[in-house]
Amino acid sequence: MQNKIDFRSDTVTIPTPEMIAAMMTAKVGDDVYGEDETVAALESKLSVLFNMEAGLFCPSGTMTNQIAIKCFTQPMDEVICDQTAHVYRYEGGGIAFHSGASVRLLNGPRGILSPELIGPEINEDNIHYPNSSLVVLENTVNKGGGACYTLEQIAPIAELCKSRGLKLHLDGARIFNALVKTGDAAADYGQYFDGISICLSKGLGAPVGSVLLGTKETIHKAKKIRKAFGGGMRQAGFLAAAGIYALDHQVTRLAEDHLHAQLLADALGTADFVAAVMPVETNIVIFKIAESYTTASVLDSLTKSGILCGATGPDTLRFVTHLNTDANQIAQAVQLIKELKPVKKS
Repeated sequence: MQNKIDFRSDTVTIPTPEMIAAMMTAKVGDDVYGEDETVAALESKLSVLFNMEAGLFCPSGTMTNQIAIKCFTQPMDEVICDQTAHVYRYEGGGIAFHSGASVRLLNGPRGILSPELIGPEINEDNIHYPNSSLVVLENTVNKGGGACYTLEQIAPIAELCKSRGLKLHLDGARIFNALVKTGDAAADYGQYFDGISICLSKGLGAPVGSVLLGTKETIHKAKKIRKAFGGGMRQAGFLAAAGIYALDHQVTRLAEDHLHAQLLADALGTADFVAAVMPVETNIVIFKIAESYTTASVLDSLTKSGILCGATGPDTLRFVTHLNTDANQIAQAVQLIKELKPVKKS
């Protein structure tokens, strides 16, 4: 992969020397016994930041999401989410496997839901229907090209859930990208959500980890579920220290990733092998391949030119910018896109 420009995901980032130094000097203990003070500091830092009572450090965002869903549902319940949602598409069928719940899929514009979409899909109390118990939002929306919710959009959804007795969980895999874009305050989120999953290993650049936020009661229950999932970690402070460093030093720079994504989108918008580019809000660029080309040929041509990316559908590709794609690489990628000549369909 040497000399490649890697736009496959913001999960491919490498810790900075400063982050590594913070990891190597972390004070650690056995976190399963509750004795790792760096893990505790990370959990406390995020719970205070988002104005929630407690947090739980886990290996991945998939685990924090699935723990939350199990906390907030019972078997035969139903989870309401968008049809693009990560919890539905990319978590291995975990909702059914772990929680025994069904899923009601909605079709929001670029994955963004609203009370008008959710309300009619909440089941009435009827023995024929599963119990609607949980709504899951994703911010930013991965398959929506990094589309963001604002707090103004979230508030009425939370009000609807509360009035109908449903819990509300946020898959905040890229929540800091959303906060940097919208200017909303993290502290205002806690009043609306029963659970929030915060990923540290995407745009923030930590190597491992996500934190689930909730009430003390929820996190107490979540800790037992994490144990059953096999997710208890021992001297995890070495990993938690990376998350603390990221929160302290690598949040505001996400604006650079958003700028870089727009530059790539602008270049792709003029390429003859591109039919359309989704509007860019944050660090994700999804584009549709023109009919005279195959997705495979464009992907192959990009790879040979030194640009790595991934397919998100039969005719779409995705670029994701991150801290290891600097301004020089973006300029290089823009030039390569302009010069790219994929093989057309015969």
